[in-house]
Amino acid sequence: MSYEMNELLDLMVDQGSSDLHIQVGQPPTLRLHGGMVPVEGDPLKPEDTEALMMSIASEVHQERAKTKGGTDFGFAFMDKARFRVSIMKAKGNYGIVLRQIPNKMFGLREVGLPEKIKELLCRPRGLILVTGPTGSGKSTTLASMINWINENRDGHIITIEDPIEYYHEHKRCLVTQREVGNDVASFADAIRGALRQDPDVILVGEMRDLETIEAAVTAAETGHLVFGTLHTTGAARTVDRIVDAFPASTKDQIRTQLGSSIISVISQVLCKKIGGGRIASYEIMVATSAIQALIRENKSYRIASDIQTGSALGMITLDAHLMSLVNRGLVHAEEALEKAAMPKEMREKMLASGIDVPTY
Repeated sequence: MSYEMNELLDLMVDQGSSDLHIQVGQPPTLRLHGGMVPVEGDPLKPEDTEALMMSIASEVHQERAKTKGGTDFGFAFMDKARFRVSIMKAKGNYGIVLRQIPNKMFGLREVGLPEKIKELLCRPRGLILVTGPTGSGKSTTLASMINWINENRDGHIITIEDPIEYYHEHKRCLVTQREVGNDVASFADAIRGALRQDPDVILVGEMRDLETIEAAVTAAETGHLVFGTLHTTGAARTVDRIVDAFPASTKDQIRTQLGSSIISVISQVLCKKIGGGRIASYEIMVATSAIQALIRENKSYRIASDIQTGSALGMITLDAHLMSLVNRGLVHAEEALEKAAMPKEMREKMLASGIDVPTY
């Protein structure tokens, strides 16, 4: 049997699947609620995956996949959904992973962020980082925050993405969305260009190298509200990751810059929800003068204890948030332990609270 890409995309939308995997030797496979579910049918042959790739990739991306071994882009499937596509060659054959980006823009409450976050989104300048592993929902969280600003403030928002995921309409703000590799050569070039384009808010899709990190921190320092993402877990590791990107001779300088410009680090993981679906769990750090001093003085390891005592400012540790999801019957104890920053301590707290904890 042959597979049609439109039918597979319809199936993804209907099932609420987050990803579609297309690989030789296996039927098309959906990721549903975190698990992998093959579509009924024959395993894909090399000619099948190539035909499916060609049905969605432009000539430019086909050529890039052929000569460079891979390519990434976004595309709209009618008015049903958008997809982020990654094409790669493996054992000489084409493979594809499609990530579904829902058309619906989620509210801050729907993604699980507290009301206190709105105060941070009203700041005129500074750096807000959303961090977490790949597939943890960072793009959705950022899109909901940008959408809230778009609906509640006026100004100019510039997003720099690779590829563009959520499309933002002009609401109270003007929104300029630039795609790396299509509209501009690199993240760093786009940030530097943005500073000449009268922005109030800049979203940097990925702070993946020294040049981009440096440009983003400078933009936050010079009077702009900057959002960025990193593949780190926890505020302390995020600070360390940024500082470690710089040569030894400039580490003190970046700690000073970061200490003065950082507003918040929101670190998240995605958990399987009881009854189906998934739910985000957060660690939220809000930069107090004490935390800013810890960053400047190279004492990031002490940030966690400040988060534990900062609940009045909207701060929460990842493990405390996971525990609240278990207590509210939204996540199994086993899932929370798997995602916990300190599973041993969490297990002890669960046992002390009378929660059934799996034994291994």
